[in-house]
Amino acid sequence: MEKDVGIANVPVADQSAAELCDYVALTNEPIDVLQAYNFVVDPVTGASSIFVGTTRDSFGNRTVLKLSYEAYEPMALKEMKQLCANVRSTSFKLHKIYMLHRLGEVPTKEASIVIAVSSVHRADSLGAVQLLIDSFKERVPIWKKEIYEDGGSEWKENKECYWKNN
Repeated sequence: MEKDVGIANVPVADQSAAELCDYVALTNEPIDVLQAYNFVVDPVTGASSIFVGTTRDSFGNRTVLKLSYEAYEPMALKEMKQLCANVRSTSFKLHKIYMLHRLGEVPTKEASIVIAVSSVHRADSLGAVQLLIDSFKERVPIWKKEIYEDGGSEWKENKECYWKNN
């Protein structure tokens, strides 16, 4: 079940008749990438960019069966909303933003995160998606444990985390 994070309405300079908003959420359910696309796509936009982070089957020389994610949910949601505000304060001209991260166990080939952005032009949506995923890995308190085929497991650090080096 998705955590209701609230949908934050964010006005934009070139707002269409349709209400613009950012959607951020955490979920324990499989992620539907088409839902993200359907949220951001609009007749006034010419570009929709989507990043989907998935569980891969190996790390180093170990076989990964699945990942397990935990979060400090209130802080994670607050940071996710702040990331949307931050990217909107850049020179990117954006229409809608959708950001959803999965918690709990995520088997290989399934999505852990989806970030979707729409804009009039592709450069804005592509740049915003890159900035959002990089900032997400740096700022959002979500922790990942890799669970291996050999029965072992290991908590993994994001090398980008700002608190890691402070």
